[in-house]
Amino acid sequence: MNIDLSELTQLTPIFRELLKGYHISRRDPELYSQLSNLQDIYRSLFKALGFELVCDTRGFYYFVPEQVGAQVNKTAQRLALFTFIIVEHLADQGRDPMAVLDGGSFGRDELPALLEKYRDLFIQAEVQTPEELEEKVMRRMTQLGFASEEAGIYRFLPPMHRFLDVCLSVQQDRDLAASLHSALPLAAPVLMDDDFEAVPAVEADATEETEEQAMARAIAEEQELDA
Repeated sequence: MNIDLSELTQLTPIFRELLKGYHISRRDPELYSQLSNLQDIYRSLFKALGFELVCDTRGFYYFVPEQVGAQVNKTAQRLALFTFIIVEHLADQGRDPMAVLDGGSFGRDELPALLEKYRDLFIQAEVQTPEELEEKVMRRMTQLGFASEEAGIYRFLPPMHRFLDVCLSVQQDRDLAASLHSALPLAAPVLMDDDFEAVPAVEADATEETEEQAMARAIAEEQELDA
């Protein structure tokens, strides 16, 4: 495919945002529009540069990180854990988790009660205070394009489906374990200190887990430890 770089007027900001792990969605109209209109060109260009651009049909784009499997970094694990917790928390309150996490909102003033209710799980993720919950979880969610924040209200964006997929995977594993009357065969994850950044993709072995499966295992392990 011949690539005319003059067409890619948003190449620099698109590449910069994707490279740092940001998820581009309709909240970024200029970047999202160009990616949508020139999707094949961008995918070919990034592939030639050693990056895999994922075009999720639910309305967002991101780079596939290089490292998958048990080496899930701390930020990714925290965000997946938070999603799992908030799904359970909203369901306990009689609120529809999907209505909140699929374009809905959650107030900053609700965070202290959430932290107190699930303190043991948050401690395992090195989150012990409301300030740490905001800094290590909510702020990172906004930085990576999973949510936006205005006047103390967090609104969740389409990329949240990545972590909702993790929650679904955890639930499916639990259902399978229950049907087999056995404990979940979950290995402990190896946590990394680096941020949740996208790096050049490499072709994974067919036996390796996807990133979502690895995060699901990590979160299920947290739940097992807390049980």
